[in-house]
Amino acid sequence: MESLEAAELCIPPLNTSCRSTPVTPKDMFIKTLLCCITLLTVTLNLLVIISISHFRQLQTPTNLILLSLAVSDLLVGLAPMPTAIITLQSCHFQGKISCALLYLSSFTLTSASVGNMVLISVDRYVAICYPLRYSSMITASRVQICVSLCWISSVIYNVIILKDYLSQINLSNSCFQECAVIINYISGAVDLFLTFLGPVSVIIVLYVRVFLVAVSQARVMRSQISAVTSNTVTVKKSEMRAARTLGIILLVFILCLCPYYIPSITGQDTASSVDSSAQIWLFFCNSTFNPLIYAFFYPWFRKSVKLIVSLQMLQPGSREANIMLR
Repeated sequence: MESLEAAELCIPPLNTSCRSTPVTPKDMFIKTLLCCITLLTVTLNLLVIISISHFRQLQTPTNLILLSLAVSDLLVGLAPMPTAIITLQSCHFQGKISCALLYLSSFTLTSASVGNMVLISVDRYVAICYPLRYSSMITASRVQICVSLCWISSVIYNVIILKDYLSQINLSNSCFQECAVIINYISGAVDLFLTFLGPVSVIIVLYVRVFLVAVSQARVMRSQISAVTSNTVTVKKSEMRAARTLGIILLVFILCLCPYYIPSITGQDTASSVDSSAQIWLFFCNSTFNPLIYAFFYPWFRKSVKLIVSLQMLQPGSREANIMLR
């Protein structure tokens, strides 16, 4: 009996170690599905990165922010997602250092994604509310600086907020090989405000302003005051379509983030562990949803994918292709 019990335990067979569970067809189906989601996430975001990086016409200030967002989504598909699948219902051992690096990278990618979403909101706000000043206010160089500061501040912020907790990662709570970190109420409240409530409030305020401007433009279009005004509204319609698409991306992002922050909102401690929880995977899947939204709403993305898949991008002069033409 002792040998049978020891066989069910993770190695080494400590009293606090977890028991390995037999793999059922349901478990295999879940792992296969998650593997497909991970592969789809990496493939689609890689296509976005190649499209914006290769074709010069796509290298606009707005798309540079989308490029940064695609990089963070790609890294989610390359690091946290595979790790979560490997540790799913298994006794796979992770060292303390690898566990700490995993959480640092996951939290950094989260913060960087939030920062990119705020930058997208600011970009659309200026484009819709101050169209005549947009080209002078939002330049490629300024966007590159803002994106760089976003990534640097994300790394510094998460090193600070996770410093104490990463040094105390408990690998023997309920299972000898469990990789988990507990964020108490105070730190969870700070992270809740800086990573969720604060940025989401800024995003909502900016998009409410964009919505009000869109309504006023629709009224001007219906009234058709003059030919000049009509031409101005026509120019802004493309910006409004971009704002609508990016608004959908922001809405999906908020919906994917909400379940993860529910414990902090309700005043509970946040326990983060790399497992198959629906909250964690819903947040991970946001990295899959973003390029899918591009595919549905951006004609330039669909056209660039065709050129990439057909290898036409390898032809001389392909960087100058007119991707924006419908």
